Amino acid sequence: MRQVNFSEQSLHEFQKLATEEQLQLMENIGRISEEDLQAPSGDFSCFQRDGRLLYRYRSERWRVYFERREDGSLFCHYVLPEHSLSDFVLRFKLPVSEALMLEQHSSFWKYLDSLRKEKNADEKEQIADEAPKEEGA
Repeated sequence: MRQVNFSEQSLHEFQKLATEEQLQLMENIGRISEEDLQAPSGDFSCFQRDGRLLYRYRSERWRVYFERREDGSLFCHYVLPEHSLSDFVLRFKLPVSEALMLEQHSSFWKYLDSLRKEKNADEKEQIADEAPKEEGA
């Protein structure tokens, strides 16, 4: 089993989990083999960020971003819920600071809501246009 260290962000997210989820996630991270790191595939991928090689591990409902240290230990930078905006931004290698600003900015969420409302209005209008019209009214 490898030594695993956590950043403040990843530790904060990790502590939000139920005890069983914490144990399962730690077990999954502890099973990461040297082969997984040498040839990432399946639940593993890797990319360069700021001159560091970061790995992404999909563990059930969580995405763990970590790097391997020279001593063989793992340093978890981020633990993120699957399908979250932060995971999307990291996965597509956008700058993290921009991702956090975007996610925190209320206008972003208002924009997403407006798209949903616009789509619903368009669908209602299309249904109304397709409805048969009464003659003589």
